[in-house]
Amino acid sequence: MKPSEVDVLIVGAGAAGMMCAIEAGRRGRSVRVVDHARNPGEKIRISGGGRCNFTNTGTGPANFLGENPRFATSALKRFTQHDFIKRVDKAGIAWHEKTLGQLFCDDSARQIVRMLTDGMREAGVVLSMGLAVDRIGRTGAGFEAALSDGSVVRASSLVLATGGKSIPKMGATGWAYETARGFGLRITETRPALVPLTFEPGLLEKLAPLAGLSVEAVVSHGKTSFEEGLLFTHRGLSGPSILQISSYWREGEAITVQMAPGEDVYARLKAAKEENGKQMVHTALGHIVPRRLAESVCEREGVRGKLAEVGDKVLRRLDEAVNGWTVKPVGSEGYRTAEVTLGGIATDELDQQTMEAKAVPGLFVIGEAADVTGWLGGYNFQWAWSSGWAAGQHC
Repeated sequence: MKPSEVDVLIVGAGAAGMMCAIEAGRRGRSVRVVDHARNPGEKIRISGGGRCNFTNTGTGPANFLGENPRFATSALKRFTQHDFIKRVDKAGIAWHEKTLGQLFCDDSARQIVRMLTDGMREAGVVLSMGLAVDRIGRTGAGFEAALSDGSVVRASSLVLATGGKSIPKMGATGWAYETARGFGLRITETRPALVPLTFEPGLLEKLAPLAGLSVEAVVSHGKTSFEEGLLFTHRGLSGPSILQISSYWREGEAITVQMAPGEDVYARLKAAKEENGKQMVHTALGHIVPRRLAESVCEREGVRGKLAEVGDKVLRRLDEAVNGWTVKPVGSEGYRTAEVTLGGIATDELDQQTMEAKAVPGLFVIGEAADVTGWLGGYNFQWAWSSGWAAGQHC
């Protein structure tokens, strides 16, 4: 079978890959996108509870992690969250801000997928789903890919847009890393990020009665803190604040949790004691934090009885247990539930203006495949749009 030829071959029909395809197609480049999944934009479709947290109004380099978080600056400045919002508005997609600058579709994430697939069609992009790349390499000044249907594609530019390892049930693999390594690019350490944390059985047993309970909390690791919801689960801790801190936490390290941020628990318990010393300690604490949590904290600290029966030292201990709870996770739930992959193709191997590999002309790396990881809240989608746009101007 004679090889087909295109200007640009993009592997991965996710957020970054489709964005790149639209931009390259609009420049008059012949573009083909291949993906082993049945449908394009599957991660977009399931994101944000089916409504897609498609960007964040506060996006900036400070919201990203990696060996060089500043690497993202150029792409984020040249195609901003406001630029993407204009496209969403032009497509007639209604949206709303939920919290902390997070923007969601009013209706469905499928609208974002449709906007992107329509954009590719208008730009003349050929989309081939259900096709895997069996083999890929250099040929002359370009690249040659053997696809799973037996066909061969030759391209001047190759774009790696298959993301990371998170959510393997949706087909996520380390393909981009393996391929980049085959071209001589360095890969940084990869690990699950934006993921629930797990704890040793003894602690889980004590926390079991709290499963399903959520509170607003400040969760800290070193100098990094996030104030968002925290959820107790049968496996450990989850919720936005935990997912955020998981990107910074490492095995063997502890995190600190404030479960009544902004509250002086000691002062409030002391005032309650002076007002009504006959009140049970857990009842008084239950006016500050949810009743189940108050009972659990008192039990964990071995505090029983009435307020009149406990001294200031015990009240301070309860304050510390609520707003200075230091706990050491034993691990995370892994790639199975991780929203993103931390690490990836090293950014010092890439040109921050174009996303092109410095040592391999014509090879581009975009989206989650690169060592750029955003916070929870629409930042990773914005990186996909921005990096895809940047590569699309040059591939």
